[in-house]
Amino acid sequence: MPEASAGVAPPSPPPLPAPPTPPIPLTELLAREELGLHRIAGPAEADLLWVHTSEMADPYPYLLGGELLLSAGVLLKDPDAYVARLVEAGAAALGFGVTPVFDTVPQALIEACDRHGLPLVEVPPEVPFTAIARAVWRLMAEARHRELRRVTRAQQALATAAARPDPIPAVLHQLAAQLEGRAVLLSADGEELHAAGRRPAPDIGAALTRLTRVVSSVTRPAPTSATDTLREAHLSAYALGGGQGLVLALASDRRAAGDHTIAGVAVVLLSLLAAPHQGADAAGRSAALVRMLLGADPQDVAPLLGGTEQWTVVHARRSG
Repeated sequence: MPEASAGVAPPSPPPLPAPPTPPIPLTELLAREELGLHRIAGPAEADLLWVHTSEMADPYPYLLGGELLLSAGVLLKDPDAYVARLVEAGAAALGFGVTPVFDTVPQALIEACDRHGLPLVEVPPEVPFTAIARAVWRLMAEARHRELRRVTRAQQALATAAARPDPIPAVLHQLAAQLEGRAVLLSADGEELHAAGRRPAPDIGAALTRLTRVVSSVTRPAPTSATDTLREAHLSAYALGGGQGLVLALASDRRAAGDHTIAGVAVVLLSLLAAPHQGADAAGRSAALVRMLLGADPQDVAPLLGGTEQWTVVHARRSG
């Protein structure tokens, strides 16, 4: 077995995936009056991905990042070094339980959290850490439910738009409305084919154009999507299928849970709608195909096909 070269650090392990739930704002947890939690130091804003309890002097090796770390300070000796390690590990906030070790939150810990920018939450003596963890998981479940409902409504709206006589502009308009931003369909050479939503500031528009070049290629390998930010704007670009080099570009002032999924639905629909067809009734056939793929009954999509032609509907169902 070959030995590692002297002085060469081993490769870092790949980052662990985030949980399949949206992050929970710390402010939502603090709003739960039954817990009686109070932020006493550090910034007010933080996103919680996990809850972890540890009384280790240095819990750094056991943190994934994004945790609300709960501790009673059993081995707290050097608050500044302790907080610095938590920030280095990517912890989102520290929940400090008073009693039985400390009657109040140590002043040195408050100052360290302010200095390092880590939110510090005081946990009352009568509140068990398990109650806090349970509240966080409940908030995560509620957030996930809201996300799924939003994605479902958006998918239905996009499918309805795809069935309209002029489906591509309709899908872009609906997508821009769902994301509260700008949606643009570009050709391989960067020409704007269709657009919907408010036009961004010139510098943001230029940044979005540059981002589309990352994925717009029909001759060289390129990523299928790319993201960027500029000031408060969130930018993304998606290559459409079909080999034509078409790109969907999006710009919005916020990025909410489910946005990427909604954009993915639009990418699939636009890839189908923009695929090359023969004949003048291509839009109707594309709309019918999209509706069928989304589960519509044949008799409901038949009017989209027009004429007197007979069509055979083939439906595959996965088994096993």
